[in-house]
Amino acid sequence: MRQLTSLDAQFLALENARQTGHVAGLAIYDTSTAPNGRLTCAEMKDLISSRLHLLPPLRWRLVEVPLGADYPYWVDDTDFDLDFHVRELALPAPGDGTQLAEQVARLHSRPLDRGRPLWEIYVISGLATGDTAVYTKIHHAVIDGVSGAEITGMLLDLTADVREVPPPDGPVTAGRKPGQWEMLGRAIAGLPKYPLRVVRALPTAVPNLEETQFAAIPGAGTVGRAAGRLQALVTGDPNRVVRSGLDAPKTSFNGKISAHRRFAFGQMDLDRVKAVKAAYECTVNDVVVALCAGAVRRWLLEHDELPDEPLITQVPVSVRTTEQAGTYGNRILLLGAPMFTNIADPVERLRATQRELRVMKDRHKAMPAQLLQDVNHFVPPALFSRAARATFSLATSSVGRPQWNLVVSNVPGPQFPLYCAGARLLAHYPVSVITDGMGLNITAMSYDGHIDIGVIADREQMTDVWCLIEWLEEALVELEKEAPTA
Repeated sequence: MRQLTSLDAQFLALENARQTGHVAGLAIYDTSTAPNGRLTCAEMKDLISSRLHLLPPLRWRLVEVPLGADYPYWVDDTDFDLDFHVRELALPAPGDGTQLAEQVARLHSRPLDRGRPLWEIYVISGLATGDTAVYTKIHHAVIDGVSGAEITGMLLDLTADVREVPPPDGPVTAGRKPGQWEMLGRAIAGLPKYPLRVVRALPTAVPNLEETQFAAIPGAGTVGRAAGRLQALVTGDPNRVVRSGLDAPKTSFNGKISAHRRFAFGQMDLDRVKAVKAAYECTVNDVVVALCAGAVRRWLLEHDELPDEPLITQVPVSVRTTEQAGTYGNRILLLGAPMFTNIADPVERLRATQRELRVMKDRHKAMPAQLLQDVNHFVPPALFSRAARATFSLATSSVGRPQWNLVVSNVPGPQFPLYCAGARLLAHYPVSVITDGMGLNITAMSYDGHIDIGVIADREQMTDVWCLIEWLEEALVELEKEAPTA
């Protein structure tokens, strides 16, 4: 058996009747390259079945500790049923992108069954283009972005020829299912360790409270910044970067979310973005975040709610080392950075974005990789789920404030074609998580010469999200027009 970390368990704790903790992707495949000219549900099941021994998390089932006295465990599902996890559906005519996005939004709104391994795949036919879509969702408690890419990489090939995978040398297992009394005994035996963990976590966690979920508690950010400055004085490190005390303004997508979602997707040419990057001497990430700021600014203007101050965007950052490859679970930090929707000029907006993201990178270098797990040690496992939910609810309460307004993430991907059962991957649009207080997520992933963008939002808070895809393109055109010439 394998116990979840506190960070893994946090993604379980955020779930309720309105919030889900899974991440997903919408892949589009050109089936003309496949051996039989198609990619069906049966062929997808055959592929997964032949490589299942390389993908142990797909067989993991959650087991809760009695009384919630400790973090849950992963064990092998002895009744694993691949037919339950891989399903098929067809779009009605005409099968356009709007219909596909609406179907993905419905699928993404549904929670995963905790009595089974926490993932599902839907093979979707009926697209007007003749391509096949594959929507895959898996719980964030199982994977982060990097470990999710590892799983995807096991299913994909570098050519249209489906590679032969050797069978396992022996049984691949997460271990037997522990008994109820055994798990409770382990939890009781671990109780004396928690005060020591708290003491060890204090020096690293308190100075960085602003970068954790506890920042939603009134005064926590101030305490964290003061502790950071004190730490800099004590250690003699005058260059320690402390996050500025920016507060996230309230917008219509920062209230309590509903149980329903909206989704939109689109592409940008990577060479165009790289040309803008070169012209302004910045990074691709700087450009992507600035484009998102421009699109969201337009949305806020259209809805007459543009704040005078910048929004605060959450930026997930991987801290997984090469030694931790293949360990699955979560190895991430969640950093905050200003998103300059308050700046009208696109070039000035890009320059401000470049400066602040550089500061964020400097903060990241100074932060402990285990920060989110360290700060969770302040709460005993028996109270962890309730405390986590209470912290999330603070973001939309009258006494709290949003820690972040939205998520913007840019993930670099492979710049060569990939294949699934012989079908060429044309695009892979991310479909991520939203929560109370943070009802908009824009995630971009580069692949084979383009950037694939997925926008997920709360259905009640944002009635129109396709416009953001259009306005991202307009924001790119603005920067291209203003770009300095050699």
